[in-house]
Order: sequence, then C-alpha cells, then structure tokens
Amino acid sequence: MKLTLPPRVSPMQFDAALKAFQGVVGKGWVLSSDEDRDAYSDIYAPGPESQWPASAAVAPGSAEEVQAIVRLANQFKTPLWPVSRGKNLGYGQAAPRMAGSIVLDLGRMNKVLELDPELGYCVIEPGVGFFDLYEYLAREKAPLWMSVPGNGWGSVLGNALDHGIGYTPYGLHARNLCGLEVVLPDGDMMRTGMGAMANNQASHLFPMSFGPDWTHMFTQSNMGVVTKAGVWLMPEPETSLELSFDIPNEEDIGWVIDTIAPLKISGLIDQNVFVPSWLGKIVLKGQRKDFWDKPSAIPDWRVKELLKEHQLGYWKVQIRFYGDENVNKAKAEVVKAAFKKHLDTPAHEVWWRQGEERNIYDLTVGVPTAVPLQMGDWVGGRSAHLGFSPVVPATSKHVLDQLKRSRKIIADHDVDFYASFTVGGRFANNINMLMYDRDKPEQVESMKTLFNVLVAESAKAGYAEYRTHLGWMDAVADTFDFNNHAQRRLNERVKDALDPNGIIAPGKQGVWPSVFRDQSKEGRA
Repeated sequence: MKLTLPPRVSPMQFDAALKAFQGVVGKGWVLSSDEDRDAYSDIYAPGPESQWPASAAVAPGSAEEVQAIVRLANQFKTPLWPVSRGKNLGYGQAAPRMAGSIVLDLGRMNKVLELDPELGYCVIEPGVGFFDLYEYLAREKAPLWMSVPGNGWGSVLGNALDHGIGYTPYGLHARNLCGLEVVLPDGDMMRTGMGAMANNQASHLFPMSFGPDWTHMFTQSNMGVVTKAGVWLMPEPETSLELSFDIPNEEDIGWVIDTIAPLKISGLIDQNVFVPSWLGKIVLKGQRKDFWDKPSAIPDWRVKELLKEHQLGYWKVQIRFYGDENVNKAKAEVVKAAFKKHLDTPAHEVWWRQGEERNIYDLTVGVPTAVPLQMGDWVGGRSAHLGFSPVVPATSKHVLDQLKRSRKIIADHDVDFYASFTVGGRFANNINMLMYDRDKPEQVESMKTLFNVLVAESAKAGYAEYRTHLGWMDAVADTFDFNNHAQRRLNERVKDALDPNGIIAPGKQGVWPSVFRDQSKEGRA
C-alpha cells in the first residue's frame, strides 16, 4: 500500500517522527514499507483497503516506551491508532479510522504479569491473546476458566475494551476488567479504581474507586492507551451440564427469548445464551455453492430442504450450567420443564466433570477457537463479513420486531439471512452476519447500501448497534441523538481537554478531536 500521510503532516515532519520513534523502540520496530502498511490493512474492508490506510506502525515493548512514543507523537503532531493484536475482524481489523494514522501496535506487550488462583484474577498486557492466556492457565495448573468470544485469535484486553461478548457466566468481557493502567494522550500515566493508590492491595478486586471511577472511559475509547489491566477469571466448576435444543421454526425465537430471559434475570441461568440460526451451522459444512449455486439469496423453500437434509432446527439453543452436580441437575429440570411447554423433543444432555478434557470447539467452557472464522469462506473468492449488531430488549415483542425488520431489509437486498441472538438477561445482542466476496464490486456496494439502511431503520425503531466497522462509526454515533447529541458533545469536550493535539485514535467511535474534526466526513462507507 502506498504512503498516505496524516492530515497536515509534511513528509519531512513524518520522517522525523519515525526516526524519533526508532530511538525509542529500535529501528526494527518502526514499520513503514508498502508491505508493512499492507499488514495493517483491513482484509475484510467493504471497498478498497486504501480507504482506511495506515501510514506506518510502531511497536513498543513496554508501558514506558508507549509513554515516550505518545510524547513524541504530540511533538510531531502524528496521530496514533492503538491496537492490541489487530484481529478485530469484521470491524476494521488493525486499520485506522482516519487515513494516515500511525498504528500503535501493542502486540509485543504480551506478558501475564500476575495470576491469583485464590481470588480468581490475572493482570495482563494488551498483546496477550486468548490462546496465550488459555495455555498459561494450563501450564500453571490454575483452576480457572476464561470467557472467550467467537474469534479466539484476538487480544483478551482488546476484546474487553471493545465490549466483546463471550458465552460463560463471565461473558460480558468489559465487566471483567478491574484496575487499568493507562497512558494518557499527553504521555502521563494513571491507574483506575483502587489502583489510583500506589501499591493498593485491592487494585484488581474492587471494581470502583473513591470518587468518580474512570475505568469505562477507556473502553471503546480514544481517551488513552491501556497498557495493562486486571481481568477476572471464573473458578473452574466441579461439573458442567449442557442442554441443547433444536428449535424448528423461525418465529419460535419469540417464545425462546421469553423462556430464557426470566431464567437468566433470576440467576437460574448464569451464562450468556447464544442462539444462532441454521446458517451458523451450515457454514461449517461447506461453501455456499455446495448448497445453493445461484447468486440470489437462498429462498425459504431451499432453507426448509436444507434443515431436513441436515437434521437441523432453524435455531440452536445451548444452555450450560456450572458448579455442584446436584444443583446443576435441579436447574436443568427447571429449564427442561420450561422448554417442554413449547417443544416436544427432549434436550440433548452432555456432562463435563473435573479432570475430563474440555471440548476444544465449545466456547461455553472457555476454550478459545478460530473455527467460527470458517464462515469467512462461505461465499468463496476473497470472502469477508460485516456484523450488524443492534441491542434489543430481551422480550419476544422486541426480538420479533427487530428480526422481521432486519430480515425484510436483508431480503430486499437479496442477501442470505444469518442472524443470532445472545441473551444477556434483560437485553439480547442481535448479530447479523453479512458475507460477501470482495472481488465482486457489486456485492460490496450492495453490502454498503444494505448496512446503511439497517443502521437507519433500526435507529428509527429505537435500536442501536453496540459496536461497528470503521466505516460506520460516525453513522452509528449519529444515531445517539438525545438532546442534540449530548453524549457526543460531552465526549468531544473531554477529548479536547485531554488530547488537544488529537493524537490518540481520532474518529474512534465517532469521537473526533477539534483539530481533526474536519476529517469526519472522510472514510465513511
């Protein structure tokens, strides 16, 4: 990828900044060739990668080096785009929101700094991936489980900071963060929560502070660079029992939600319950051409044939219990009785007990995997995906309302319908996977039009996305419009106070510093 300079940075200024960075991290960790820029591009980009180009990357090895780089970036006015491991597939990967930003690659900072098996937490750097932490816990024989997302390739902290979700009782990953160390936009350092006291013994145990706590100001944020954090881990249960149900019809999702949500809110179910539609299973069995070889969306009559051929329900429900065996049995009986009111087929039951191997493909037992990424090959070619991810109240009324709306919009654009709901209790995350071939410009343009309509029509109905691709960060931020976008106006005031040079991740989540606010119309999909 050819060089795109940051806005208002001259070639001489840019070269001087890179040379100064080399003085901090070493020449080998400042990456500025065309090939280097390719490595930090969005391989799933809905359009050319050059729409969101990095100008270079710098890879520090310590928090002190991060501080030094941030101070130099202020001196040379070169904006930085921090990434933990750059595996945010479907949302932009490592590419920056503002063209020409320098990627601050934290992947070298990959140490597990502390592990407390008794109180169930670890302290890690942003480069620690899910596989890294899983293997570390195994080597230490720690009786602790992680919560993992669909893509186990990414960073534990990066996923939590971007509000990622898993499928265990610890599945709201941002909620597991306790005590962050953060480099501020001027290069200063702070610690959140009880860690604001030097040598505090409860830094990673108590999730608040004395006075205002700033922890979540640094999630989905461009207010600083997180260099380490405490992460709560789940004690390994004595046993675990999984109940799985095949749900036959699309409209059944209504009673499924109304059955699960009260049990989750009451605490009888304590995990986030993932409910994928049939396409989530078919994508693991082959490519689209193996099941439907026409360019049009798979029609309903063919869907019914596929469900029958592969003995699938339209939805799959997997509910897992963790802990004492007798308690798990009792909880399972309550759930089975609730489902029996609507479903004649009994649940399939699978037990796990301490000492047994865990299923390496099962996210609900905290084992990272990259298998779900196989959906990337569904359409063939340079296959890619976007995730449209609104949050809806966990009731049949709201879920069916959003389902019907998104289904019609997606059908109107002649795209395969692949939906899932993750029930977190009072809310459900509705992930709609939109898969396309980047080598087919008409597909790319159709996806962009489709995504714009989904964002706009869902907002009209009162539903918003909780995360999105770079190209829609501003469009989604626009939908948070209460009192003339009061939240955005506050974010901008805080951003300008902390980061007057606009150094840290300009444009992330639609938050632009005043110095670069004129760039907000660029790079929109």
